[in-house]
Amino acid sequence: MKSQYCFVIPNYNHTQAIAHTVDDLMQYALPIILIDDGSNAATQMVLSEIAAKHDLVTLFRREINGGKGAAVQTGLQIAHEMQMSHAIQVDADGQHNLHDISRLVECSKHHPQALISGRPVYDGSISKGRYYGRFITHFWVYVETLSFSIKDSMCGFRVYPLDAYIQLVSKVALGKRMDFDIEVMVRLYWHGLQVCFIPTKVLYPADGVSHFMVWKDNWLISKMHTRLFFGMLWRLPVLIARHFRRTK
Repeated sequence: MKSQYCFVIPNYNHTQAIAHTVDDLMQYALPIILIDDGSNAATQMVLSEIAAKHDLVTLFRREINGGKGAAVQTGLQIAHEMQMSHAIQVDADGQHNLHDISRLVECSKHHPQALISGRPVYDGSISKGRYYGRFITHFWVYVETLSFSIKDSMCGFRVYPLDAYIQLVSKVALGKRMDFDIEVMVRLYWHGLQVCFIPTKVLYPADGVSHFMVWKDNWLISKMHTRLFFGMLWRLPVLIARHFRRTK
């Protein structure tokens, strides 16, 4: 089957950069699935105007905000129903370097069964707390996979092979907030998918809006790592065998 790519963009009350992001994506001439995750009336109007302007945009509204992970999952499901083979996840807040999309897609075409992800290269716009806090998750992901293969599990700039994703979610419920990006990557790795990384610059705009809820999301991420740790334990023989196969 010929590969068919599309974009999936989750959006919750992001209006600063979304129109510019969609305009920039037009150069790729790919369908864009824009998920409104229960946004306010002002954001709904902006998104409706974008959808009316571009024939390639499909706007889907979730009536109640479910979190970034829930919105991405909705978008990936719609992409699969549209007979897409791969979905390119892009954030709505202008953080991602859209010029690197061609590199992600090229890598995906060379490794069509792999999960392709950006590996962030930060400038001075990222806070020290956010930067160093990521290393806690890096450590736990290394433990959960018994591997250093996953260079960064938190970047929401990636290409999903949709058949593998749909097979995964038919068996397990994934996190619906900021825990999603981490969990889906670890579990796809457990299912045998190769994960490839492309270095990409990530910018935190001065006027950007973050929906990361420090206490709630950190608590959810902590619970997720606990689940993944115990999930790793009973997968231990398989993960160890995979490690030795790759080091031969």
